[in-house]
Amino acid sequence: MDLKVLWNKFLETVKQEVSSISYNTWFAETELHDMNNGKARVIVPMPIHKKHLSDSYKEMATRIFNEITGSNFEFEFLLKDEIDDDNSSNVQKEPPIEEVGVPYNNPIASNLKPNYTFDTFIVGNSNKFAHAAALSVAENPGKMYNPLFIYGSSGLGKTHLMHAIGNYIVQNSNKKVLYVTCEQFRDDFIGISRRMEENGNNFDYVDYFKNKYRNIDVLMIDDIQFLGGATSTQQEFFHTFNTLYSDNKQIVITSDRSPDDLKLLEDRLRTRFCWGLTVDIYPPDFELRINILKKKIAGGAINQEIPDNVIEYIASNMGSDVRQLEGSINRLLAYSTIMGGSKIDLDLAIEALKDYTNTGISEKNNIRKIQKAVAEYFQISVDDMKSKKRSANLAFPRQVAMYLCRQLTDESFPKIGTEFGGKDHSTVMHSCDKIEAEMKVNKELVKTIENIKKTITW
Repeated sequence: MDLKVLWNKFLETVKQEVSSISYNTWFAETELHDMNNGKARVIVPMPIHKKHLSDSYKEMATRIFNEITGSNFEFEFLLKDEIDDDNSSNVQKEPPIEEVGVPYNNPIASNLKPNYTFDTFIVGNSNKFAHAAALSVAENPGKMYNPLFIYGSSGLGKTHLMHAIGNYIVQNSNKKVLYVTCEQFRDDFIGISRRMEENGNNFDYVDYFKNKYRNIDVLMIDDIQFLGGATSTQQEFFHTFNTLYSDNKQIVITSDRSPDDLKLLEDRLRTRFCWGLTVDIYPPDFELRINILKKKIAGGAINQEIPDNVIEYIASNMGSDVRQLEGSINRLLAYSTIMGGSKIDLDLAIEALKDYTNTGISEKNNIRKIQKAVAEYFQISVDDMKSKKRSANLAFPRQVAMYLCRQLTDESFPKIGTEFGGKDHSTVMHSCDKIEAEMKVNKELVKTIENIKKTITW
């Protein structure tokens, strides 16, 4: 039997006996090298894998392997370097993690969260383009949209999409995938630099770092904006990026802002981020928020039904951040339990969530206050101002309101557009630019803006 086929059969059996996390952590990146003289030699990626598999899983692995082969083999877990140079007594082996003190952040295989998949990602108007781009990259890593740069506010699904890409690639190929946060990348580099200062060059720490980040097929860096200001780390990431890109290895990056807005990053990095495809994720509209909540409820251990009017209440009042929406469900369930298992209805939801304050809600209320003030000033209704009507008596007040929302709140263009009946972020940007340009030449408009500001009560 072909070694690869045999090992895949072995791994499929292992999956049935260990948890998915254990499998992904310890077995997913192993490879059967050879079977000679009663020994089955298995390549593992890191020293920590070698030690843990030998200590904790050797007996189980030997049993499963011998049942499949009908023979009696003894397992031996080895690093690739040990295989390549097994006849040499002077091999420089990679020291254990605890000895070098270099963090290797790999709680599960590739650091991926197994539950973050394309199947569990809820698609709507605000994220369908980003979802399609992510899926294209997952199906053709290194060939389509490299790098893929995904940006948007916190809690909109960027990290979920990134993990979904990684999980898809791992499940459908033998490619090596590594997910890390920007902080992890930075800490790894700083840790290595410090070790070099403390211990000199008795061990090639730089090669250790490069092997982790450059000897892979897919590198995913989350929240790249935190690289700002770290000059030496930016330099190292620049070289890592170039190495992977030149080898047609896939790079996926997320940020809370577009490449052009990452002012603290070097120009040479920001320009490289734009080489592939840049996509943004908007705050979910009302319909998508409803679907997200229903998916959360359906996938949870909830013993009682949550009425549609409660779901609609949460979707309307708890902001656009997905984490906020999920948190409100958890809070509601906890409140129901504390109240002796009270039936969940609208009254209970209002009571349970009345003190649920966060930035998203605060800003949303501020946007509504601005909308109300502008509508009253121009003697129109808020509903008309948020509608799709384009008459001059509505379009101009709408532009003023959008401008004030941008100036007086910290909300993004997409979020403001959502609160104006689902307008595209480009519409909001155009409105703000138009009002700002007009104010430079129209003193009456400046007075109008100032007068409206005076009527807004925070």
